[in-house]
Amino acid sequence: MDVTADLQSFTALRDWLTAQVAGYLDRSADQIDPAASFAESGLDSMYALMLCGDVEDTFGLPMEPKVAWDNRSIDALAGYLGERLARVPL
Repeated sequence: MDVTADLQSFTALRDWLTAQVAGYLDRSADQIDPAASFAESGLDSMYALMLCGDVEDTFGLPMEPKVAWDNRSIDALAGYLGERLARVPL
């Protein structure tokens, strides 16, 4: 199964990112607000690095750590990833 093909919709990306953040913060996904900034959610720079690594591992996209701070919420990062993934041939 090609996980990237299944995760290319905004909703799927947002759900995946929410699950990642919830896992880092030891919370359930329904406790994470996708519109809140990563800082408001409790994500620090270490978790942002981990998130970038997980994105790279899952989607094969090189991702600079500053991308998580330039796209400061799950919703913003899901939009960014959706645009990037749309340009990558599967």
